[in-house]
Amino acid sequence: MSGSIKKVVLAYSGGLDTSVILRWLQDTYRCEVVTFTADLGQGEELEPARKKAEMFGVKEIFIDDLREEFTRDFVFPMFRANALYEGQYLLGTSIARPLIAKRQIEIAKLVGADAVSHGATGKGNDQVRFELGYYALKPDIKVIAPWREWDLNSRTKLIEYAEKHQIPIAKDKRGEAPFSVDANLLHISAEGKVLEDPWQEAPELVYSRTVNPEQAPDKPEYIEVEFKRGDAVAVNGEQLSPAALLTKLNELGGRNGVGRLDLVENRFVGMKSRGVYETPGGTVLQAAHRGIESITLDRNAAHLKDELMPRYAELVYNGFWFSPEREMLQALIDKSQEHVEGTVRLKLYKGSVTVVGRKSPKTLYSLAHVTFEEDQVYDQRDAAGFIKLNALRLRLAKAARG
Repeated sequence: MSGSIKKVVLAYSGGLDTSVILRWLQDTYRCEVVTFTADLGQGEELEPARKKAEMFGVKEIFIDDLREEFTRDFVFPMFRANALYEGQYLLGTSIARPLIAKRQIEIAKLVGADAVSHGATGKGNDQVRFELGYYALKPDIKVIAPWREWDLNSRTKLIEYAEKHQIPIAKDKRGEAPFSVDANLLHISAEGKVLEDPWQEAPELVYSRTVNPEQAPDKPEYIEVEFKRGDAVAVNGEQLSPAALLTKLNELGGRNGVGRLDLVENRFVGMKSRGVYETPGGTVLQAAHRGIESITLDRNAAHLKDELMPRYAELVYNGFWFSPEREMLQALIDKSQEHVEGTVRLKLYKGSVTVVGRKSPKTLYSLAHVTFEEDQVYDQRDAAGFIKLNALRLRLAKAARG
């Protein structure tokens, strides 16, 4: 086993799990390990990961700022679809995995590695998402998933291994961590430990990106988001890059308590799990996007999008970002966004986001047709024939069957 792999690229955070994995790979496979740490806007200092990797004797260390690529090429295309998994989840963890996999494979090609490795457990969705990405982009790549191979199957055993091999452990990791956290620019999620009983309300300490709605300002905050071709391009009149725009919406939503979700979801591997998510900017962005679509999308085009959305969301959740069917759906969705432009005004107030205004140079909203006042463009008598034709099959069926 150990002789067959010469160099492996490890997705490395610098935390307890991936630090143990780094040393375990060196010991078990006797191979060179290259570390890759992605800055996806998780809000943590990444230089300690570099120093830790150097301590392990790692010679090739990659720390890449992928915030703009993440938002532009993954988050925004997904938001054009208004994707929600199981009607609620904005897919913050799911959408980050294909980018990490993509960059890992790029690095593997760059350094001549014959394997990649990740720290996802054998119980969760992330192992599937990472590995589907690896195989889609490099079919012959070897994948090492330590959680499916080793016998370090508990936090206690991980800590014992770390102490035995002088691997530094952050003080807050020594005991039972209160919950497991995953973060990026789109969201932060918490799972496990205090959250495992779905009957118990999540304690306030779980939340870090949003003010408790009960403590949010008593005065509503009004904001404006501008769109072009289905993507947000400005907030309150200020043109911003994709990552800067999402950062701004996170700030605005977070201080008004917007974007909290407590969800029991169905994992791809078959079990149910409870997660607490904070997606302040994404929650505002989706409300705004639906707001601008409401006046710029044709009715049947909008309805078709909504029919396809659960399928699209499931593909993202299950890890099929690089699949032909996701790309086909994306082409259809992107086509629908050609005229989705204009400005949406929203009210943020104590955990809620409400669309209160929308305007577009390409609006399909016609006041002349919809007004309750006298108009010159719509003959109400035309509706009688329309109704009778639509009722014809109902009338025939009733007449035939009594």
